[in-house]
Amino acid sequence: MSSFVTRILIADDHPIVRQGLRLVLSSEPDLEVVAEAADGAEAVERALKDDIDLAVLDISMARKTGLQAAAELRKRRPELRVLILSMYDNEQFLFEALKAGASGYVLKSGADTDIVEACRAAVRGEPFLYPAAVRALVREVIESSAERDEFEPLTPRELEVVKLIAEGNTSKEIAEALFLSVKTVERHRANILDKLGLRDRVELTRYAIRRGLIEP
Repeated sequence: MSSFVTRILIADDHPIVRQGLRLVLSSEPDLEVVAEAADGAEAVERALKDDIDLAVLDISMARKTGLQAAAELRKRRPELRVLILSMYDNEQFLFEALKAGASGYVLKSGADTDIVEACRAAVRGEPFLYPAAVRALVREVIESSAERDEFEPLTPRELEVVKLIAEGNTSKEIAEALFLSVKTVERHRANILDKLGLRDRVELTRYAIRRGLIEP
């Protein structure tokens, strides 16, 4: 174990929770609780000081929630690591925590076993999620990917044609680039306009820019 000691702030509105976390964390040689806060605003103020390496923030606190505090700290002190502590096994809160810049999401019900590992992971720059949270994230990725596929009206070949049209290539040039006949390119162009409900190259170019196929 490295001789570096991670200096931790615990923010929770329940003194007994802070006391329990302090007991667990400070018994580890590489972790030290150096500060506590009873609400979100106090947590932000204390975490901005440079003797704090990691802030453990309860998700629901007075004056500022843990999510609000995490988002503010990410802006004002981006190098600070943040963990969100929550009693809610809730996907929405989990996603909000990650969006706010937290390195991990720890359930209070498992904090006595998870918090040490979560702190060490955060310091290493790695995310920490409890198993059900990992499954939720995987499901979200799969579903959003399927949703994108479902709403993509064009085939990969048609997307290639759109890109080349938007870049100003003629049907002949596109045919040569894609090893197609001019007639096939024209058919692709007609199908694309029909599928997208567009009228001409100008509208097609706007579509290509929106989709990120070409630079504006």
